[in-house]
Amino acid sequence: MTQTTIRRYTGMFGLIASLCTVVQVPLYFVYETPPDWNILTRSLIGIIACIFYIVYFIGLRQLIRHADPGYDWIAGTVQTAGLLWVVMVFVPQSMEVGAAISVDHDIDTTTDGPFAAAQYLMQGGIARLLMALFLIALGIAVSKLGVLPRWVGRSAYVLAVINLAFVPAVYFGDDAANFYSAQGWGTTASMGALWSWWTLAVSISLLRNARRVAAPARPAPATHAPAR
Repeated sequence: MTQTTIRRYTGMFGLIASLCTVVQVPLYFVYETPPDWNILTRSLIGIIACIFYIVYFIGLRQLIRHADPGYDWIAGTVQTAGLLWVVMVFVPQSMEVGAAISVDHDIDTTTDGPFAAAQYLMQGGIARLLMALFLIALGIAVSKLGVLPRWVGRSAYVLAVINLAFVPAVYFGDDAANFYSAQGWGTTASMGALWSWWTLAVSISLLRNARRVAAPARPAPATHAPAR
């Protein structure tokens, strides 16, 4: 598979995944106590987005390996951290849907119900650590190999620091209304929104770069030796 094809498909799947997440995140703020249809809809959108993210993470790994096979360990870290993050999304989404279906009245499944407390670390500290690992590894690949524009690498490092800053939020309770808590809207929803807009920008950049790589180089003008 050519570099152009890898960039095109990675960008396309990343674009779809990030747009799904952009649509999903606001659904968490529509109702104070969401009805079941809201929980089921946002969860379905979330897991569909994750299916596309799986291909996106695999594509980034292939892109790094294509640039330099010697960086396969960095490429593997990017893919593994990304896929584990997907798992950390799948499980809480399943818990939310299960709680909504099994409880006979409307509840906020992020804070109430039989599975709410089990989501705190998965949606908070663990997800933030995995995302930081992914971003740092991708930042290294961009800075060393130039597989993406420089702004991608620099912003990846900044976003990694922000993710790491939310890891200690586990010590500040579980009030979802607080910005900085184990289940706070800053730790979960705000980071999800920031991630989705960042991957959207990176995916657009990948698609634009694919066109540039695919564009044929113009032949150099012929030079004629002076007649003797």
